[in-house]
Amino acid sequence: MAVEIQNLVRNADAFCFDVDSTVIQEEGIDELAKFCNKGEEVSNLTAKAMGGAMTFQESLKLRLDIIKPSIYQVRDFLNLKPPRLSPGIRKLVDLLHKRHIPVFLISGGFKCIITPVAGQLQIPLDHVFANRLKFYFTGEFAGFDENEPTSRSGGKAVVINHIKSVYNFKNVVLVGDGATDLEAAPPADAFIGYGGNVIRQAVKSKAKWFITDFNEIIEVLNQ
Repeated sequence: MAVEIQNLVRNADAFCFDVDSTVIQEEGIDELAKFCNKGEEVSNLTAKAMGGAMTFQESLKLRLDIIKPSIYQVRDFLNLKPPRLSPGIRKLVDLLHKRHIPVFLISGGFKCIITPVAGQLQIPLDHVFANRLKFYFTGEFAGFDENEPTSRSGGKAVVINHIKSVYNFKNVVLVGDGATDLEAAPPADAFIGYGGNVIRQAVKSKAKWFITDFNEIIEVLNQ
């Protein structure tokens, strides 16, 4: 079955990547929670969400209600604990760009945390689909934008359908580590499970091609 996915990879119109624990080494919301001294409560909910034990929107609301990050805490977090790119991702994205294959980031995380990551990888901001935190004029936490499709279970599929419709892509590859990624194929034409940072058994057992190193995709692209 991996051979079938690898053939699709070599003929991809576009690549979509999850961000937390895929493009970056950590779960952004967990790291933000630790920074705000709410780490343990939130990481337990993240594990349930990523394993598919509760809907994504339920876990997102519960986690944010625990953290309640102010805009000032978010800014300090980004300055003091910037996200770390996963090994090999820059090389893979550079290769895709060199071949004029568009790259998109689709995440249940937060745009304010992902924007610097997109910048490092030279991915245009209109290729980033993620959740938006809301703040009161005082800077205090005011919730999140529930109209973003990525705030809901099944949201990544909605985004991929949108991308395929706008750009007329016929062959979209999605790479990710979690249950929300797995459920987005279809409409993604190929799904690659990634376990380089954390292996989620539900994803590993269902993915037709499961990797732990981005060089595995680079090797296929170079064949």
